Amino acid sequence: MSLIFRGTPELSSLAQLFEQSKHGLAFHGKIKKYIGKKLFQLENLKPFEQYIQILEILEILAETQNVKLLHQQRYRNKYSERDQGRLRKIYAFVDKNYHQKITLEQVAEISNLSKEAFCRYFKKVSQYTFVEFLNRYRISQSKRLLMLGQSVGDACFNSGFESLSYFNRTFKKISQENPSDFRNRYL
Repeated sequence: MSLIFRGTPELSSLAQLFEQSKHGLAFHGKIKKYIGKKLFQLENLKPFEQYIQILEILEILAETQNVKLLHQQRYRNKYSERDQGRLRKIYAFVDKNYHQKITLEQVAEISNLSKEAFCRYFKKVSQYTFVEFLNRYRISQSKRLLMLGQSVGDACFNSGFESLSYFNRTFKKISQENPSDFRNRYL
């Protein structure tokens, strides 16, 4: 990614930000809240406005001094290009379809694996079963919806859960609090 920015002098600070990000970055102070607000605003923008807003966010992050490297060593991806491509397809599919029913057969087909082989593969590369991963993803989406003011029921069904009681149990298991407490804390 940073190679794209390196050839353009105006974007050299972004190239440096992406290089630093290989160590992991933690932003703190007022910048953290400010960027959080700007990220939440993205959802209500048109695609071109989103693009501009993301560039502005990256510029702010590149210029701030309120940043800390999380690791001395750069991150090294342990997965092959083939595995990375396969995982990108799976994650993109989940991101696009999390709000509706997703079957193991669907994701196995995307991965060009049998259902059984996919289950073994996914557990090996992610440390989670696919259902655990999907539930965690849906809970993160429901948290976003709750923070935007949706009711617990709406957040449950809009994030792909089919049962409110299962949603409540899963939310509590993953977040160590129930959805209504989470919602009240952020509103």
